[in-house]
Amino acid sequence: MTTLIERILDCVPPGTYGLQALFRLVDIAESTEVATAAIAGGTTPRMLINPDFAAQHAATPERLLMLVMHELHHVILGHTRLLPVGTPLDNIVFDAVINAMLCRAFPDPSGIELFTGFYAADEVPAALLRPADGWRPDAPTRISKPLVDAGHRELAEVHRALYSPDGVTYEELRETVLRACPEVDAIGVQLLGGHEPGDLHEGGLEERAPVLLDIVRRIVEDWPQPPNPIRGRSLSDALKQGFAPPRRVIGNRARLRSLLRWAGGNSATGTVRDVADLDRVVQTPLPSRARRDVVLGLLGSPILLHEGSVTTKGVTRAGERVHVYLDVSGSVSGLVGVLSAAILDCSAFVHPVVHAFSTVIADCSVADLRAGKFHTTGGTDVACIAEHARKHGVRRAVILTDGYVGKPVGSDADTLALMRIAVAYTSASKPDDLARVTGRDDVLEVAA
Repeated sequence: MTTLIERILDCVPPGTYGLQALFRLVDIAESTEVATAAIAGGTTPRMLINPDFAAQHAATPERLLMLVMHELHHVILGHTRLLPVGTPLDNIVFDAVINAMLCRAFPDPSGIELFTGFYAADEVPAALLRPADGWRPDAPTRISKPLVDAGHRELAEVHRALYSPDGVTYEELRETVLRACPEVDAIGVQLLGGHEPGDLHEGGLEERAPVLLDIVRRIVEDWPQPPNPIRGRSLSDALKQGFAPPRRVIGNRARLRSLLRWAGGNSATGTVRDVADLDRVVQTPLPSRARRDVVLGLLGSPILLHEGSVTTKGVTRAGERVHVYLDVSGSVSGLVGVLSAAILDCSAFVHPVVHAFSTVIADCSVADLRAGKFHTTGGTDVACIAEHARKHGVRRAVILTDGYVGKPVGSDADTLALMRIAVAYTSASKPDDLARVTGRDDVLEVAA
């Protein structure tokens, strides 16, 4: 398959997208078992491409690159597990968003032809999966005349927004499609990439294909941004409420408390009070070996009461309350309840407001945690932690996460490196995203 790889790389700007590294680690194979293309996980991940489809619809290197990038985006978005991809409508909207993102990133007409040649401009919902005829990213976004002529003015407007600098969210697109075409789930439309049950883009990628996940996420970290990114395009732009009632697991309180005490430090003027063993001075008739007592006894002035010490329980200052950043991204969605319970058990050491993070920070009160309420975009990005810390002067923090947050870079890395950070991981097989900014870490139990 060297020829196929070379065809894909022919139109990739050298050194920009890291696809050479991908193809050194991921096998590419022709397969008629997939309709268009798909990625299979395993110890050695494989990208499968249907040769008949490629010959008919992706004969040029530019079109083939778009097909490969489309499938990679399914992997990336599948890791977030933002939405339960399962209905035809969900698949259509996912593909519409991905195709618009790719057209913005690769605006060359020879690549866009993969979409304009495969999908009809006057059919619903196929028209949403391609740009309007004559679309260019550096020109005013055209409205789809075929959609308008077919009586789908509202659909045409949201389609124009999808390909404009204004962008459109998943929910806006989904709701508009449902209003315009209520029977959309019954309409058969051929989509690019794998869309069968169990495909990797449906989520759970870190369990089913950890090698592939690690490869793709490292490559994506180095991708250049498009010249004019589209606002609101990302599926992670929509902040939604989640629900995860606290679920206590034995042992987590002690582990998290240890990290909090380390991050909070020790200070005689600290705000955290703790019960500890304290040595107290008392008067006792039992002789001591104090030098003063011995000397007075030799001089004929015996001491009736001597100074001694006893150990008692008492309140002491244990350090500062620590800011806690709680990962509520899609990859941690099933564990938020366990993490919340650990935080509640250590509330005396925690800042009164817990910072739930995904791609944004959405603060939670203690009452919110007890009620199992939080807000998430489904994605994850360590940059929001660094931005929050800079803005609010946070210097001591504990992060509860699975570790898949992306490596901090630039000023974000500088900010986190100056902080006293401990990390509580949900698994011993933790990535190294936060390794350079972590002073101490431990692993919490997530199973009862």
